[in-house]
Amino acid sequence: MPYCEVDRYHNGDEWDGVRLFYRRFGRGATKVLLVIGLAGTHDSWGPQIKGLTGSLEPADDDERPDEESGDAAAAEGDDGDGIEVCCFDNRGVGRSSVLPHKSYYSTAIMARDALALMDHLGWKKAHVFGHSMGAMISCKLAAMAPHRICSLALLNVTGGGFQCFPKLDGQMLSLAFRFLRARTPEERALVDLETHYTKEYLDEKVGSCTRRTILYQEYVKGISSTGMQSNCGFEGQVNACWTHKMTTKELDTIRSAGFLVSVIHGRSDIIAQLCHARRLAERLIPVARMVELHGAHLVSHERPEEVNNALMELIKATKSMMKPEEWSSQPENSSGVILMGFEHMRNIVKVMKPKQNSCKLLSGPSRRSGIFMSPQYCGDDGFRVASPKTS
Repeated sequence: MPYCEVDRYHNGDEWDGVRLFYRRFGRGATKVLLVIGLAGTHDSWGPQIKGLTGSLEPADDDERPDEESGDAAAAEGDDGDGIEVCCFDNRGVGRSSVLPHKSYYSTAIMARDALALMDHLGWKKAHVFGHSMGAMISCKLAAMAPHRICSLALLNVTGGGFQCFPKLDGQMLSLAFRFLRARTPEERALVDLETHYTKEYLDEKVGSCTRRTILYQEYVKGISSTGMQSNCGFEGQVNACWTHKMTTKELDTIRSAGFLVSVIHGRSDIIAQLCHARRLAERLIPVARMVELHGAHLVSHERPEEVNNALMELIKATKSMMKPEEWSSQPENSSGVILMGFEHMRNIVKVMKPKQNSCKLLSGPSRRSGIFMSPQYCGDDGFRVASPKTS
């Protein structure tokens, strides 16, 4: 099994190593590092692994050319246009090391873990895609080592701290209570389904049963195979989310580093609120593009084709050396994802004259950012500012 020692810590009278379990999929010159979120394991990236590489079969490390010995051309070989993906279990979960105290967990520490893994793989640069807590880690990684980043995708992200609190209502309080009381894979699976997906998606018929029934069985099997996350690991990862914060200097570093950013979010996410992702995208203008999809916290599973299209567009835009202003200003992509940047909106405002019965732009982080995502129509001419499509 592939492990990488990324750190060492003091455990009583001894020093122990911190080992990360990882998997590689596909082959090619394009490298993608996938960073999973709170309590998640590497296999949560299944739909993206399949979409990016075309296979869920782990690649055999033993047959790989030596990328670090200067045999880069051989390493690319016939797969020069292909994509190689690496995903891993963060410290505190799955098959990776579980450290005994929450002080051993922060997004900065876990970003250094990811960098050490890249070093172990011999990757000088990679496209880094993170989900939820993994997106926070990816932000830290990008600010810490911008020269190692080809592009950055942040899925269902928040700014940490109080932004980690979901919108409090009766449903969320009930889910939180049930989550804390869950002691079996069956109890945990029921809570996870309601927090990860929209009710509409869960109630869809797949053959003779609902998707909820199928996913419940898969969740129970998955949790049973890896075991429930330990208290130490869970408390440590929660501490990493709670203490996470991106400073203005760090965001400036990302914005000026020269790589492109996608902020991808499900509109019905009850864990990571959409407004926080919009605010982060605003602060990363002009290199960031905001992508909103119909889905919940696991929009990567609920809308895999659209998420994968957004990730592939990011990779292609990076390869074509698209300018940040072009990237953030493109109004809409082929899959109907809402993509509206500052420059595009500013140009619209310049040419538009106010009408007596023009609508108000009600959504978006602020007037300054120009990112507006709800369907709104201005005047009787039907001019569309942003009209999301769902599939």
